Amino acid sequence: MNFTVIGAGAWGTAFAVHLARIGRDVTLAPRRAEQAAALQAGRENAEYLPGVVLPASLRIETDLERALAEAEVVLLACPSQALRETCGRVRAALPAGPRVRLVASLAKGLELGTHLRPSEVMAAVLPTLLVGSLTGPTNAGEVARGMPAAMVLAAERDSACVQEVQAVLSAATLRVYTSTDLAGVEFGGCLKNIYAIAAGCCDGLKLGDNSKAALLTRALTEMVRVGTALGARAETFYGLSGFGDLVATCHGGWSRNREFGQRIGEGAKPADLVAGRKTVVEGYKTTQAFAGLCADRGIDAPILREMQAILFEDKPPAAALAALMTRGLKSESPVPRR
Repeated sequence: MNFTVIGAGAWGTAFAVHLARIGRDVTLAPRRAEQAAALQAGRENAEYLPGVVLPASLRIETDLERALAEAEVVLLACPSQALRETCGRVRAALPAGPRVRLVASLAKGLELGTHLRPSEVMAAVLPTLLVGSLTGPTNAGEVARGMPAAMVLAAERDSACVQEVQAVLSAATLRVYTSTDLAGVEFGGCLKNIYAIAAGCCDGLKLGDNSKAALLTRALTEMVRVGTALGARAETFYGLSGFGDLVATCHGGWSRNREFGQRIGEGAKPADLVAGRKTVVEGYKTTQAFAGLCADRGIDAPILREMQAILFEDKPPAAALAALMTRGLKSESPVPRR
């Protein structure tokens, strides 16, 4: 099976390295010609994934038409806010009678303005292709170095194609599960980034383990409540794309979202941290998108609401914590059932 990974940030590069290591036919397509030249010359992504040698079998191709000429599975490893434009370039570059059987997103965020999930953006731009999402608790550096991990591949129908891709992606160091709850898998991947920023704020404020554990527990409850209100299945949020990714991203020292929140907790201004960054903090704009979506649908999400106030309304993190701690007392609610 022939793979093309579009986007050569840390995660796109790491997954292409994984595919090449297990003997798959894979092309990595950076957006910038100068980046492609650097990858080709140095056989290392020094900018985003330093220290990882690119296998000799991994092809680097900046021309999308050539990169997609033989592709059967396309993985989009671009930021969520660039996904629509990237899909447009893919559509323009696909050959006549394309061999592509599946396009899967590695992005974790809602599109601003439309509030669409990654697969919904892909389906709108690439309506004739089967679309899906590949996500889970996966740090790019660990996957690139062959450390054990697990992911979930979601599509709206459990087709023979999805099962075949699952088998081809899996290996001794990466176990891939499947799901037909595409909405739940994507919502989990989006929401955990918001809560990771909140967890980072706890770290920056030096609030200790008790507060962080309480935050993550209530964040999972909120994730289930928001997700089910938007049509997802509750049980999905207890899987890899929900609880698994939440734990990894809220605790991992490598997590950009957690580190971003920590610096805010230490006193930095969110807008200053975002300005001029090379790497994307997906939870930043995703907070804005989810806040709008929850307001439109009348969904109660107090942690998300306080994160919106911290990131976009200049509310001090300590004041947001106080607002959460002094909410009306209640029973610990059971998990919503559908």
